[in-house]
Amino acid sequence: MAETTTEGAGTIEALTLVPRAEAAQSMKDFKSDQEVRWCPGCGDYAILAAVQGFLPELGLAKENIVFVSGIGCSSRFPYYMNTYGMHSIHGRAPAIATGLASSRRDLSVWVVTGDGDALSIGGNHLIHALRRNVNLKILLFNNRIYGLTKGQYSPTSEVGKITKSTPMGSLDAPFNPISLAIGAEASFVARTVDSDRKHLTEILRQAAAHPGTALVEIYQNCNIFNDGAFEALKDKQQAEEAVIRLEHGQQIRFGADGSKGVVRDPDTGDLGVVAVTEENQARILVHDAHAASPTTAFALSRLADPDTLHHTPIGVLRSVRRPVYDTQMADQLDTAVEQNGKGDLSALFAGGDTWTVVG
Repeated sequence: MAETTTEGAGTIEALTLVPRAEAAQSMKDFKSDQEVRWCPGCGDYAILAAVQGFLPELGLAKENIVFVSGIGCSSRFPYYMNTYGMHSIHGRAPAIATGLASSRRDLSVWVVTGDGDALSIGGNHLIHALRRNVNLKILLFNNRIYGLTKGQYSPTSEVGKITKSTPMGSLDAPFNPISLAIGAEASFVARTVDSDRKHLTEILRQAAAHPGTALVEIYQNCNIFNDGAFEALKDKQQAEEAVIRLEHGQQIRFGADGSKGVVRDPDTGDLGVVAVTEENQARILVHDAHAASPTTAFALSRLADPDTLHHTPIGVLRSVRRPVYDTQMADQLDTAVEQNGKGDLSALFAGGDTWTVVG
């Protein structure tokens, strides 16, 4: 059936084939009978609760929702969801989910991954899922450390990070997952924080409504191996000066009473932070998440200082409409059947491009 979804200032038509639930559901319906086994205090608990609490809003039959994960602490997620799911192999969750979403368009497919799983061994699969714009939602838990394997530095760990695998400090420049996603032409890119239930839920809503691949980076605290990594964004006093909350169509302002704002340098085109005055108030950038060009979204993603996290944007950085891979693939298959009839596997095997091997 065709379902109209609203995305900021514009309305888009998204084709959905996912059956609706026959009766109203609650958070309890999405909880499995498995014991949740993360370290006490782990940010994954908050994310799990937010997802379980949000899914009933979709009104989808839980049998038509699938969670696919790779390897890592975050990847235990499918065990705890009373939906279909797969705890797959390291880094390959986007590839498996791509096949599933492309072949079963009656399913709502979600990927749960971590900064190590997605950005190290899985980096190649992630960027290709994003560029193809497959109809799946990717939740990337970023705790800037390897948790399951006991505290080695990860692709998002800051330079100089002291860990078991870098006793003299990491030499690697970290990935910025948001910048990476925008560079891979992702059509929906957002960031949120595990402890901000209201904001996290709103981002999940927008990601679910988006046709195509939606990547949501979730800053998640690992209280065992990297405790307090995002304290600057969670402590009320620090967060007021550190967090830039993005809202489509609104000026990008933050700080006490919106005392700071983001402006574009007229000479270089770069973005910077200024104290808002009467003289420069008109220069404060208005956030356009739906801009066709990814240039400004990418510049926003680079504002955050990787060490202090000051000036970290959260919210939807980019949400644009692009052709959806699995819809296009289905159209191609339908066209091929109309033009040529059903495929003949035997004829394919015996086609022109065959060879006879003789001893």
